[in-house]
Amino acid sequence: MDLRELISALNDFASLSLAESWDNVGLLVEPSPPHTVSTLFLTNDLTEEVMEEAVQKKAGLILSYHPPIFTPLKRITWKTWKERLVVRALEHRIGIYSPHTAYDAIPNGVNNWLAKGLGACTSVPLRPSTAPSYPAEGTHRVEFCADNTEHLDTVLSKIKDIQEISCLTTLPARVEGEEQTRVSLNCSQKALLEVVALLSQNSRLYHKTEILLLQKPLLPHTGMGRLCTLSEPVSLSDIIARIKSHLKLPHVRVAVGVGKTLESPVEKAALCAGSGSSILKGMEADLYLTGEMSHHDVLDAVANGISVILCEHSNTERGFLSELRDMLASHLRHKINIIVSEKDRDPLRVA
Repeated sequence: MDLRELISALNDFASLSLAESWDNVGLLVEPSPPHTVSTLFLTNDLTEEVMEEAVQKKAGLILSYHPPIFTPLKRITWKTWKERLVVRALEHRIGIYSPHTAYDAIPNGVNNWLAKGLGACTSVPLRPSTAPSYPAEGTHRVEFCADNTEHLDTVLSKIKDIQEISCLTTLPARVEGEEQTRVSLNCSQKALLEVVALLSQNSRLYHKTEILLLQKPLLPHTGMGRLCTLSEPVSLSDIIARIKSHLKLPHVRVAVGVGKTLESPVEKAALCAGSGSSILKGMEADLYLTGEMSHHDVLDAVANGISVILCEHSNTERGFLSELRDMLASHLRHKINIIVSEKDRDPLRVA
């Protein structure tokens, strides 16, 4: 499969517009074209050990959930391990692609997979994603009424000279018993300032002006984190056992909320794969489930009677790769071989 065709298909599977603004997603390393990919190699973290595995398995493209290139590289040498990843990838004609938070947001993504560990439940995103574009051109709608036709023609002529104006319409209207003309237009944030400045030159127009902020529509079942309502309340100890089984972990870290015990019922759980403090903070729930949180955020949750389960960062993500392999195989119509890294693992162990 041609690399560019494959990248297009991966972008169709999960739009990169869903990724957080701070993230670095998409194709990060591209061998010179043409480049054919017969093996897609999945990993959560691209370490040097995982890169060696990808080379041995003749991968044409590595899909690394976490972007191995995040902060800008000023040079590509053999000095640092991340630079060496790029060198090895290019030497062996291996592309590197990272979806990261785009996979967190999609309905069948990482957070939904993590929610399966709780048992039967319904879930909604903690921070819903919005559509990548507005339902109409522009970010704002401006509406006003005018009764002086000659003056209105002058105003409309000046408005038409402003860039980034669209959907300009005029309709007859009756306002307080008077025949008037209602003007409606869409505009960008920049154009809005010019439109308001123009209308403010006439106090009667200005006081009859309405400005509406156009909202991007929410995408159903899409967004960061999940608030899960269990079909039946379950004790915290049972939830711990379920999570350990789902993530295939011998242990997790637990902080029990003030006034709660291991036998306290859990009905609502807020979760976020990876490092979830910023998404979970302030959410009302019986339990926070994530990979890692700061010490002080854990203290805040516990003080508010919310228990916390921490599983280490990548342990809340890695198991999704097996499901991803099957979903991508179907999405790509089984045109290429897809394998999951056997060397990828969380760097932390209990000694």
